[in-house]
Amino acid sequence: MAPPNNRKLLIVGAGASGLPSLRHALLYGVDVVCFELTNQVGGLWNYKPQETDLSSVMKTTVINTSKEMTAYSDFPPEGTMANFMHNTEMYRYLQNYSDHYELDKHIKFNHKVNSIDRNEDYDKTGKWKVNYTDDKGVTHDTVFDGVLLCSGHHTTPNWPAKFRGQDDFKGRIIHSHSYKDHRGYEDKTVVVVGIGNSGGDVAVELSRIAKQVYLVTRRGTWVFNRIFDYGKPIDMVMNRKFLSDLRSIVPAWLSNTVVEAKLNMRFDHKAYGLKPAHRVFGAHPTVNDELPNRIACGTVRIKPNIANFTEYGIVFQDGSKIEHVDEVVMSTGFSFEFGLVEKGELIKVNNNHVSLYQYMFPTDLSDHNSLAIIGLVQPFGSIMPLSEMQARVYMEQFTGNNVVPSKREMIDNVHDKLEKMARRYVKSNRHTIQVDYVDYIEELAKLIGAQLDMKQLWKEDPWLAYKVYFGPRVPYIYRLNGPHKWKEARNAILSVDERVLMATNDHSQVEPDYSVLYIVGILLVTLILLYILF
Repeated sequence: MAPPNNRKLLIVGAGASGLPSLRHALLYGVDVVCFELTNQVGGLWNYKPQETDLSSVMKTTVINTSKEMTAYSDFPPEGTMANFMHNTEMYRYLQNYSDHYELDKHIKFNHKVNSIDRNEDYDKTGKWKVNYTDDKGVTHDTVFDGVLLCSGHHTTPNWPAKFRGQDDFKGRIIHSHSYKDHRGYEDKTVVVVGIGNSGGDVAVELSRIAKQVYLVTRRGTWVFNRIFDYGKPIDMVMNRKFLSDLRSIVPAWLSNTVVEAKLNMRFDHKAYGLKPAHRVFGAHPTVNDELPNRIACGTVRIKPNIANFTEYGIVFQDGSKIEHVDEVVMSTGFSFEFGLVEKGELIKVNNNHVSLYQYMFPTDLSDHNSLAIIGLVQPFGSIMPLSEMQARVYMEQFTGNNVVPSKREMIDNVHDKLEKMARRYVKSNRHTIQVDYVDYIEELAKLIGAQLDMKQLWKEDPWLAYKVYFGPRVPYIYRLNGPHKWKEARNAILSVDERVLMATNDHSQVEPDYSVLYIVGILLVTLILLYILF
């Protein structure tokens, strides 16, 4: 623990981003308090069966990132926890984390933040005046030296522009934000609009009990399975430093082609009506283990975009129609805004575009950098280690280490990321906060000095260096070096495979990680073919 710091910090939200922010504020000795609107930690992962404006998973949601890639950097999951945890187990992990580090002592439950404004002396001090209502219903104004917004970006449903005839439709239309479970959909004809992760999950779940499910997609998608070859979690295979380095030198068309070929070996995306025009790394992927099977069984049928609604049915852009539709679920993503901060006028958002350095610091507030947003990223991989690393960056800045560059450099960084995104991704509101997991966490680690000197590591600890470079980029790696190093980090890295295996068979011995050799083999064959052809 760092010596006490008398600067006062407010954290808004005790979910998956707020908890590590609170943990690290305490590590830095900051005078911190967290305001949580509900009576429990967990945020999104605290399942809410009732209709609510708050974010919530479905009753059956299973995380699509593996436990080891989802963990916080000093709190490995229990070995017996599933590699892909059900939401109740994910919630238990968050609760265990809070209990272990006694975070509840610093959380004010049932506290609602009403507004956040620059204090009268902000220009000089960077302080914020926060108006909030406590658990007794009493309203207060309190001044804080810093504010971290950790309330997530899955609370405001994004509704598409109304289709022709939609207002005359007699069936029910809801957003996936309001979908809780399958009850009430038995023997119904259901249309699910949108083929992101939530749309795929809703369609698969309802296909078991509905009369028929139609899944609407404007441009298709590439579908990843949670499990890669040899039963390895897909994110543990894809998120490795050596692969990130290879992608930086291998042409994008080549890496796209290799991965697309691998995905089509599982099922031909064109034959299943899902092949998009964009390349596999040109959009956020859909992770769904069962969708191809449900399509093959006919319980899910793929449809193009909606042309118009009729009184009881839907007509699609290819001219096909469904005469009678009972339910429509709009799985069309979420929007985000910062209405709490000076009524949304200070941090302006336009179609999910916002000027944030490293998706954290508003560039217009670079004079103090005392307010930041945590968790406003969308990686191929888990958001939780990224949120934790963002919190570490903020704490370094907040406690006077000045790791954030000048305003000019911040703006250049924002523009550089926007340009790269525009070149790579399909234009969409969902791609405004897209990041590559390894590249992004490395950028943040360098800001605080938590990156590794690999040459030195190869000399001093070659086995660890091998695991760090060729193995999955687990979050414990970033506690080997930098501020608040964790003495158990090395052991946590070397025991990853044991915990992965324990989740399915705790009596088996760890086998070599063949996935590294598999990927290297594919790349070598591809490079040899390129050399021969060109």
